Amino acid sequence: MIKTIELFAGVGGFRVGLERANKIINKDLYDVIWSNQWEPSTKTQHASLIYEQIWGKEGHSNISIEDVEIKDIPDHDMLVGGFPCQDYSVATTLKNSKGLLGKKGVLWWSIHKILSEKKNKPKYLILENVDRLLKSPSSQRGRDFAVMLKGLDELGYAVEWRVINASDYGFPQRRRRIFFIGYHKTSKTYKKIKSDELDNWVLSEGIMAKGFPISANAISESYFDIKGDLKDISDNFGVGQKISPFLNSGLLINGHIYTAKTVQNFDGKKTIIKDILVDDKIVPKEYYISEEELDKWKYLKGAKKEIRKSSSGFEYNYAEGSMIFPDSIHEPSRTIITGEGGQSPSRFKHVVHTDKGLRRLVPVELERLNMFNDNHTKIEGVSDTKRAFLMGNSLVVGIVEKIAEILSAEVS
Repeated sequence: MIKTIELFAGVGGFRVGLERANKIINKDLYDVIWSNQWEPSTKTQHASLIYEQIWGKEGHSNISIEDVEIKDIPDHDMLVGGFPCQDYSVATTLKNSKGLLGKKGVLWWSIHKILSEKKNKPKYLILENVDRLLKSPSSQRGRDFAVMLKGLDELGYAVEWRVINASDYGFPQRRRRIFFIGYHKTSKTYKKIKSDELDNWVLSEGIMAKGFPISANAISESYFDIKGDLKDISDNFGVGQKISPFLNSGLLINGHIYTAKTVQNFDGKKTIIKDILVDDKIVPKEYYISEEELDKWKYLKGAKKEIRKSSSGFEYNYAEGSMIFPDSIHEPSRTIITGEGGQSPSRFKHVVHTDKGLRRLVPVELERLNMFNDNHTKIEGVSDTKRAFLMGNSLVVGIVEKIAEILSAEVS
């Protein structure tokens, strides 16, 4: 059994994926023994309440992870979570080699602290973030990811990463995210990775390659070492560089990095918006776009080239391209965003055309686009607008499920 903790749990996307993997392999392998979810911007902790309704309060923490004592987090074999995208620079180093002081409120350092202070370190990590992590910040391309890789390297982890667009592998949403898996040096997987064959692992032998097939040959590739301590990397990595050295696939072990630009190789069934739509008969009338509002929707979705004025009175040229309106139901959806809910016209909300007219997507449809069970987020006191927000903050569960399924052969 792989004792797992889920951080930044949201409504439990990682947990759902792990539990579904258990069903596929017909074994209760992954066991989430502790979870943490805290939303600092709201008084009512909607995501945490949903999590507790489904899995119970035992082993669930609803305070900021920065305020959790490490001793209160049970020892575990695997740590998973989709952590916030922030500025991951190192503020200062401590005198002793045990640690760093990252910027307060930057939650990557909470993960780093857990891994640093746990005597029995988890053998596996599965983490998720937005794909711009590979090239941020603009002033030091790739620095943030380099800081993470160096930190994990110092803690004894090999790290495999891949940028995955969910729809490329048959899932119903075009959601591009980076997933990375850490293998501690005490794990069987770490010992299988050979420093002189990093390309083989990335292109064919690794967990990502097996779960999310790619073309046999990389479009471009490079090898390099990540040198210096964390403060050096934070201060100097990527300075003067216009592009990041990190490509969409890669592997780090013992300071050695192989990274490649790879292309998906999937010929299975694609899931499209049409597949996830509910019957129009159960769609509330407020989801339909009225004739009075249609022009505003068309304006927001359309191309623009106009002069606008800032709040200070400064005039500037503004231009943007048009968006498909309505969204094609014969393609996977665009990325769900947190502002998906609510009746007000918006450039970014999904609109589909059905037999009864133009309408927005209902919460169950948004849940299906992330591959949750219907009404996963439906509890008393959580509005449809908030349910949409929670899906915008979530992930495509099927990706976690596939990673866990492939990884099961390594960890069991």
